Amino acid sequence: MPIVAQSTETADWVSRYADEVIAESERRAPGKPVVVASGLSPSGPIHLGNLREVMTPHLVADEIRRRGYEVRHLISWDDYDRYRKVPNGVDGVDESWAAHIGKPLTSVPAPKGSAYPNWAEHFKAAMVGALTDLGVVFDGISQTAQYTAGVYREQILHAMRERGRIDAILDQYRTKKKPAAKQSQKPLDEAEVEAAEGSGAASEDDGSGGAGGYYPYKPYCGNCAKDLTAVTAYDDESTELSYTCADCGFSETVKLSEFNRGKLVWKVDWPMRWAFEGVIFEPSGVDHSSPGSSYVVGGQIVREIFGGTQPIGPMYAFVGISGMAKMSSSKGGVPTPADALRIMEAPLLRWLYARRRPNQSFKIAFDQEIQRLYDEWDKLAAKVADGSALPADTAAYTRAVGTAAGPLPATPRPLPYRTLASVADITAGAEDQTLRILGELDPNHPLASLDEVRPRLDRAEAWISTYVAADQRTVVRTEPDTELLGSLGDTDRESLRLLAEGLGTHWSLDGLTTLVYGVPKVMAGLDPEAKPTPELKTAQRTFFALLYRLLVGRDTGPRLPTLLLAVGAERVRFLLGQ
Repeated sequence: MPIVAQSTETADWVSRYADEVIAESERRAPGKPVVVASGLSPSGPIHLGNLREVMTPHLVADEIRRRGYEVRHLISWDDYDRYRKVPNGVDGVDESWAAHIGKPLTSVPAPKGSAYPNWAEHFKAAMVGALTDLGVVFDGISQTAQYTAGVYREQILHAMRERGRIDAILDQYRTKKKPAAKQSQKPLDEAEVEAAEGSGAASEDDGSGGAGGYYPYKPYCGNCAKDLTAVTAYDDESTELSYTCADCGFSETVKLSEFNRGKLVWKVDWPMRWAFEGVIFEPSGVDHSSPGSSYVVGGQIVREIFGGTQPIGPMYAFVGISGMAKMSSSKGGVPTPADALRIMEAPLLRWLYARRRPNQSFKIAFDQEIQRLYDEWDKLAAKVADGSALPADTAAYTRAVGTAAGPLPATPRPLPYRTLASVADITAGAEDQTLRILGELDPNHPLASLDEVRPRLDRAEAWISTYVAADQRTVVRTEPDTELLGSLGDTDRESLRLLAEGLGTHWSLDGLTTLVYGVPKVMAGLDPEAKPTPELKTAQRTFFALLYRLLVGRDTGPRLPTLLLAVGAERVRFLLGQ
């Protein structure tokens, strides 16, 4: 039995869209599955910006499923799009791939060494694997399969018959200029425009500019397989279509009622599919907010040409990477969902998309910021557990940790990510050492197996080994720094003695935290529990820097309590000259 909508006082953005989508679906197609859609073009690595194209409808679809409705989340793989350019930074690809520009993505060879039959399948595979890990349930639709099987034949013939009306609609927008910066949107820079590629709205081609008049259909050449073709004649009654190829000069006449080697131009293709699939909800990038964009034009075409209704379609903002420019798949080296899932658990990645409204931009951390992000996530988990989290935050957390089908895999004992990263850094992944250190964090609840802290431990190890520069890694000294020890004054020597003396009675994460902060207090004649003053904080920083220099030869490093546990009491005393 469907569940009623949430009250507006407690609803988050997902719930509000779910309310709207359910109402619209019941108005349009009562009793039928609710249809939401995404479009992805596997023209290269499908990056974390493109993931918003999927996660936005996924979260809405999942909320609708939780309420007891049947939902179809369609992902249209726009693999029959033209290969536009050779992306940078793709292993196994060189300049020779430029010879395939203009062919369907499924007709372009996969990168060298790939296990997949073509370019599109190679890049689809990584995304499908990531979506599975993220708990995204979807129906994938290959546009190559749809077009080459003649699934859209009647829609294509209809569009060709209505080409004059389509041309007139498009002409209303061709002379309109994109608005100057105003309201909350600024003009898109080159990186932002390129970041929109692969969103399912890659090409803004409307089919205009042909010498033989306007035609909303473009054949792929029967000789060179490229779309550098121009329709020169078409007969509505016989459906005979003639075209020539500007690349190789090939010409032929075919019967469009039997011909399956071509596709509608994007500005007609997208609204055709809205009507064909009965799509109720589909988001799109902010580049579609301008007059003449495919989303704006598509609303008029779907209504006036195909007799359908434009989906509810929120515009989503760009996703950035901490420390990087806005993502663009054409520039190479842009992180993908699979890259993110190597360093963070799926619930955390889901949460980043769930907690922000689609029109809010955000960044995903691949640098040191990931540690702060995990701290924030763990604090939220604690608040949800004790009931102190705000309703919208609880909703986002709930959507992150599971779907209507059940909970996602979770780490049984989620120790702080920064602690796991520090241990992974110090031990270089040695499991026996890692277990020893983590087992000593809390003597009252010792860790029995590393399985208790997986998969979070694996993610932290992957982050350390992949994204932390070699010169930033921690290497514990093998011998004492006798020169530095010999230069110390009485105060510093006494501080080191107090620390070494307290190791035996403070050998846990909390105990060592108390110890390293408490030594400067004792040296200042204060109680170990005294609140810090500005002067005391300065003394603590100076003491910490001395410990780091003696232990790892640098002024900074992993959190000192974790570092001390990792090094071991005996070796700490040795390196401190005690």
